[in-house]
Amino acid sequence: MIRDSMANEGYWFERVAKDCAWIEKALKLLSEPSRNPVYDPQFSFDLSKDILRLMLRHYSQGDSVLEIGLLFSKLLDVWELSNGLADEVCAEHNLRACREWNFDLSNLNHYIWCFWLVGLALALQIPDDQWKRLLTLVGDGGKDVLLDRVIATRQTSRIVGDVLLHTKPYARLVKAIDAPDDQQAALLQEFVDCWYVELNRRGNQQPWWYHYGNPEKHPLEKGSYFGRWCIEAVAAVAAFKLDDSKCLGHPHYPGDLLRPHGPSTHTVQMEKKSRSWLELLGIKRHCQ
Repeated sequence: MIRDSMANEGYWFERVAKDCAWIEKALKLLSEPSRNPVYDPQFSFDLSKDILRLMLRHYSQGDSVLEIGLLFSKLLDVWELSNGLADEVCAEHNLRACREWNFDLSNLNHYIWCFWLVGLALALQIPDDQWKRLLTLVGDGGKDVLLDRVIATRQTSRIVGDVLLHTKPYARLVKAIDAPDDQQAALLQEFVDCWYVELNRRGNQQPWWYHYGNPEKHPLEKGSYFGRWCIEAVAAVAAFKLDDSKCLGHPHYPGDLLRPHGPSTHTVQMEKKSRSWLELLGIKRHCQ
């Protein structure tokens, strides 16, 4: 069953097939002598993003959660390669940075990237060796109270920061985590409801995927859309055993990640291209 009904079965089948073909080609290119070594750090990091996109497209298409987890190690391989190449190129050419991405948690894109990978790691219960590799890539703790607390549930030695770097929408998630048990389900649902709306930003803090699937700004025909999944909520549920019963079936909540053996938490929906403006306006008012 398709988990994300914004796109139809044909879209997901075609995009997954193209992603698989591209990733295979890109890995082959990386194994060969480079024609442009200075670009290799960015090329390889972009490939790690492509692998994450494929993982989420597999989920959107309705594929096995257990099979999705098999790609995690490959993603780590390519991110590690990107870091190694960046160190070499920067040293050789005396550059401060060799990639477009700002690798600092104060950058919202990098924050989401790290949060998503940590969330997937917890939900998929990746092996300890992969978990240690991931934390090396994410970096030391002490910078963000929310992400550090999530990580500390599996790495007890993690230093927990005392500030929340991105209050919107993540203050809502902190509130859900700290709430009494009988209030957690409703507060988690509120966070998931407001997650996408409150991630809207201007400039380089805009999530790179934010408008994918938007019929006016980046329609499905461009092929970039991979779903809009609030993996941060799944991370919190996996870490703190929150009650996610009110989120099940929500179009942004990937509840099947926590239930790999089924049945699916996603309801069968009529195919639709986008949510109505009235519905979107209602969500925006609710999140103010």
